[in-house]
Amino acid sequence: MTAAGALLKAIHQRVSGDPALATIIGPDGLYDRLLARPKFPCIVFGDMETRDYSTGTEPGEEHFLTLEIWSDADGRRQVQEIAGLLGEVLAGIEPALEGAALVNLVMTGLKIARQPKTRFYLAEMRLRAVTE
Repeated sequence: MTAAGALLKAIHQRVSGDPALATIIGPDGLYDRLLARPKFPCIVFGDMETRDYSTGTEPGEEHFLTLEIWSDADGRRQVQEIAGLLGEVLAGIEPALEGAALVNLVMTGLKIARQPKTRFYLAEMRLRAVTE
């Protein structure tokens, strides 16, 4: 398994196993893509980019990942609450991944906007991770 695949697997396991998030998004509220008729609220794995981050002596990769939080609520409060919980959950990811080691995982940004066509709220949580 690649380091990127191991990172995604670890994130999926951690998020899907969290009782506080499961209370809000339900047991099936984590998707690899946004379905045609998703059950809201939900979390969707968005874009991911991986770059070489090797040193002279150690192989490494830098990963940029977006997690999308979707809600059909009237305001942005629900996506903000989910984003806060998601940040706490991701902070607890173990550094040992399958076939790699997680050096760090940080949120680099959070953008919340109401989508003009659907009127749903979308929070895009941008993450940066380094693996060796």
